[in-house]
Amino acid sequence: MNDSQLSFGIVMLLQTGTGLSVNIFLLLLYARVVSVSHRLSSSDLILAQLALANIIVLLTWGIPNSLSILEFRISLDDVGCQIITYLYRVGRGLSVCITCLLSVFQAVTISPATPRWGAAKAKLPKCILPSCILSWVLNLLINVGMPVYVRGPKNTTVQASYDVKYCSGAPVSTVIMLVNTVLYSAWDLSFVGLMSLASGYMVFVLHRHHRRVRHLHGPDRSPGAMPEVRAAKRVVALATLYVLLYGRQSVMLTILLNVKGYSLSVFNSHLVWSLAFSVFSPFLMICSDQRVRSFWKRESTISNLDPS
Repeated sequence: MNDSQLSFGIVMLLQTGTGLSVNIFLLLLYARVVSVSHRLSSSDLILAQLALANIIVLLTWGIPNSLSILEFRISLDDVGCQIITYLYRVGRGLSVCITCLLSVFQAVTISPATPRWGAAKAKLPKCILPSCILSWVLNLLINVGMPVYVRGPKNTTVQASYDVKYCSGAPVSTVIMLVNTVLYSAWDLSFVGLMSLASGYMVFVLHRHHRRVRHLHGPDRSPGAMPEVRAAKRVVALATLYVLLYGRQSVMLTILLNVKGYSLSVFNSHLVWSLAFSVFSPFLMICSDQRVRSFWKRESTISNLDPS
């Protein structure tokens, strides 16, 4: 193992550990909200699903690949590889579905108070839980065929077959690979497109709202301090992050699948960037959540008052 590989392994291990810690913290925060108020708001319910999806991705993709890069021996048979790959695909699919749902929810929330939007706003909270359940069901069903194309590790190099070291791909025909690629790409792109439209609409509404009310707010309270504006900015940032990272991943996958003789560093950097959304998205949620700031302020006050 050379220095470059060691560096990639350490970075990915730290990335995975940080991502797991922050996403688990978010789930504990929402669990505390439930214990106090006995309910979650619609946005909190969606964000809790996103944090759970991130944890699944980090456990099934981050940890195995980190250990693999560091050349730790991972003993997985065909069934083990199929299970871990299936769970990763479900977690990855949930990330795009839940982020899209969050974008649409927030776009409707900040929409103008017209009769048409008013009816949608009234029905929206009742649709969130069924939509989350539907996202789980669809991703569990759509990815059920993926394990068929996964096998245990074999004696090949990464450059030769685009196989991660702890698992490998089963030989399939070009037609089947093309059909699967088109179907899964179309599925992802439909959500990415809807997410982009919702985010663009939110930017338009926020810009128009800012221009209309700018003269009504003094220096002590700007339009950006309003809760709905903060929430919308958070969602736009999340959606933008996902779209940019999805585009980068698509380009890299195309290179890895079609270019022969690429360096191992290129593949390792792709693995590191593939975890970026699961690691950075919870920080965006935390930075825009006033409850987290209140929690740390309260803990800091308690620590200062503690005589020990």
